Formats: sequence, C-alpha cells, structure tokens
Amino acid sequence: MKIRRARRGFFADTAASSDMAFLLIIYFLVIAGFNTNFGFVMNLPAKNSSRLVFKDDLLRFEMDGSGIIFHEGSKMDFTETEREIRAAVAGHPDLAIMLSIDGRAPWQNVVSFVEMAQKLNIEAFSFNIK
Repeated sequence: MKIRRARRGFFADTAASSDMAFLLIIYFLVIAGFNTNFGFVMNLPAKNSSRLVFKDDLLRFEMDGSGIIFHEGSKMDFTETEREIRAAVAGHPDLAIMLSIDGRAPWQNVVSFVEMAQKLNIEAFSFNIK
C-alpha cells in the first residue's frame, strides 16, 4: 500500500507568507533610508513673478567642452571666477549670473560652478546648454 503525501507549496502556511511580506516591507523601508541625493537645491522664482535684470547686474560666463570657464573672452579658473563674482556682488547686490555650457563639458565642473554660486549667496542664477 502506497501512502500519498500531499505536496507542499512554497508558502503553504499563510502566517509564514505574511511574516515574510512584513519582513520585506521593513527591509525596503530601511534600505530607502540609505538613499542620498547628491543634487542641489535652488530657489526658483514664483510662476507669476517677473523680475527685471539690468544689463549692469548681469554677469556672463561660458564653459567650453573641456570644462574651462571664460568671462569676456578670457580664460579663468575657479578661484579667479569666485574672485570676479565677489567683486561684482560688492558693486551690484542684485547680481544675476548666467552660465552658457557646452554640452560636452564635464558635469562635475558645472556642479562645482553652481555650488560656488550657491556658496556666494547668488539669488539669480541661470544656465543654458548649447
């Protein structure tokens, strides 16, 4: 006489499957806490606001494909750029900075420029990609 055994599924007991689901939820909540954002936060103007920027209050920079910064045709490094921005802020408190970026520029240089503008408390910052 052959005894038939019932085949057991993976989670035959519903209590075990609910325990496993609960542990997975806890696991994913803990893992989500380790996700860090390396972006930057900028204050954007309100949708209905209009801000006038005078020509004297606009400081233009360009970044080429290799990440080199140019201002009025002359090449600058980050310390010279910071010095130029500090001097301009002293004369124009409502200074606006515009950065034109070559699409091949290293993004770390772009992020470094934005961090520098944020560190110098520049309220109006704009950039475009060529």
